[in-house]
Amino acid sequence: MEKNNVLVSVIVPCYNQAQYLAETLDSVLAQTYPYWECIIVNDGSPDNTEEVANEYCEKDSRFHYYYKVNSGLADTRNYGISQSKGFYILPLDSDDKIGSTYVEKAVMYFKKNPNTKLVYCEAEFFGCETGSWELPPYNYKNLLRYNHIFCSCIFRRADYNRTSGYNSNMKYGLEDWDFLLSLLNPDDIVFRIPEKLFFYRKKESSMLTDMKSKEKLMISQIIVNHPNIFMNQIDYLIEYFYGSDYKSAYQKVCSSHAYRLGKYLLAPLRIIRRIFW
Repeated sequence: MEKNNVLVSVIVPCYNQAQYLAETLDSVLAQTYPYWECIIVNDGSPDNTEEVANEYCEKDSRFHYYYKVNSGLADTRNYGISQSKGFYILPLDSDDKIGSTYVEKAVMYFKKNPNTKLVYCEAEFFGCETGSWELPPYNYKNLLRYNHIFCSCIFRRADYNRTSGYNSNMKYGLEDWDFLLSLLNPDDIVFRIPEKLFFYRKKESSMLTDMKSKEKLMISQIIVNHPNIFMNQIDYLIEYFYGSDYKSAYQKVCSSHAYRLGKYLLAPLRIIRRIFW
């Protein structure tokens, strides 16, 4: 049973984003829900991240600052969560912002709907590009094809603890997509608050744009990280990408003697890789 005043841990990993960090932390400080802590983790930044973070720690005791040797975004998020005490977890990148009622409305929904696994909201761009971020409604099967939930969703620590956390082998991005595949099951309830409460900063250059050239590599890594999930949904993926005729042909292949002999080797992975490549 969830208590009335549950703590929410906002996890802010930082690497060379000191110029934006104050805006991010201001959005945390403005939350209407008072029971939060903010874990700021400096991932070996050579800029003045520490100076900015310490200003907020002095301003409000709910901010906590940690420094670690650079090891990447996934590992830094995991480290921040390990230092936190919250019942709920909210990852927040150090250049983005959340609306003042986001945490309050998410916690309220969890309390009224205890079977919910994850809560997020509608989103908007700001920075060098503005406007609504038109994300399609959540669908688990579609999550196998592309990520349509941003990293700043809210989930229970207990559910995070059932995963292996964010995978550090996702070195060039998409670590949030990979994590969601670890966190969510097909029957889990996911709710999107029908209000723009997350603000994603668009910059001329960002990790998301920089990793475009390595996107196929990271999608391939996601498949390697979750082979059972993709194999269990292989019929759906083949039908989606190639149509029902290919699905019928694939089913014939699967029933063949040669396929049954080789299915424990590399054949299934090759089929999945062709879908995405």
